[in-house]
Amino acid sequence: MATTIKRQSITPPAFQAWYDTYHFSPATRVGDRIWVSGQVGMTPDGRIGEDIQAQARIAFESLKVVLEAAGASLADVVELMTFHTDLRGEVEGFAAVKDEYFPNRYPSWTGVGVTQLALPELRVEIRVVAVAGSGNE
Repeated sequence: MATTIKRQSITPPAFQAWYDTYHFSPATRVGDRIWVSGQVGMTPDGRIGEDIQAQARIAFESLKVVLEAAGASLADVVELMTFHTDLRGEVEGFAAVKDEYFPNRYPSWTGVGVTQLALPELRVEIRVVAVAGSGNE
């Protein structure tokens, strides 16, 4: 007898307009695994952070909101993938903010330099994979 695993789209209320406009789910949960779409340094109301550190904080705060809606937290993140328009120039500033959100039990991390993101003002995009409950000690 096969077990059916439910696939669930996660769209927190603050992200509903983006879901409706761009037709993507901020996160998808299957069982205890959660894939979170890339989050950028722009708030749901359109405010963009002024520098890499401000944009990183906005993106990590958005990740927290999406993960909470999916029944998880940043402690459950097992993989972090970041996309940077100036990876070499801004990795130290980004890493300092990342360490505020992941002070220990670091997830796997891949940083990729890219030529552009969705808007010219954006400097970083962060996507994660989480396993709900794995951050419990």
